[in-house]
Amino acid sequence: MKLLLASASPRRRELLASVCEFEVVPSLFAEEDAGSAEVTVLKNARGKALDVLARFPEERVIGADTAVALGGVILGKPKDSSDAERMLRFLSGKTHSVFTGVCLADRNGIRETVVETKVLFKKLSKKTIKEYVLSGAPLDKAGAYGIQDGVVVKSYEGSYTNVMGLPMETVTEMLL
Repeated sequence: MKLLLASASPRRRELLASVCEFEVVPSLFAEEDAGSAEVTVLKNARGKALDVLARFPEERVIGADTAVALGGVILGKPKDSSDAERMLRFLSGKTHSVFTGVCLADRNGIRETVVETKVLFKKLSKKTIKEYVLSGAPLDKAGAYGIQDGVVVKSYEGSYTNVMGLPMETVTEMLL
């Protein structure tokens, strides 16, 4: 059985490549908002994994979905630069949660979970937000930031790789 990653995310590819060999088969599943961040990321991770498994039924498939949430508001990827600035202003100086749903599916069944990491943002100036958005770095990331960019995060509790989009401690356990 080959392992397939149901994602085109460069960060997920990089993270998974650090522990095993796999092939990338992007999912065609249309992500949905299912209410809470936890339910949404799990439903989307499962949908992605099952979509790819339906096309490759003899393989193992990992699907994942990540969302940033604060006070019941779910922040996905920004639509554009002004949306990214809005998200960064919203998160500035506050602690939020990053949820990643992970689903490992094969012909024997499904294993799935949601991992949460708490992230505290620095208090961001308008200038810092503007410069960060102009760099282009936040435009393809949930919540409009990347923890690996080293610009906006003051501290975190939990999995660093979860904030990047794939909680490797959990994925490694699931693959055993």
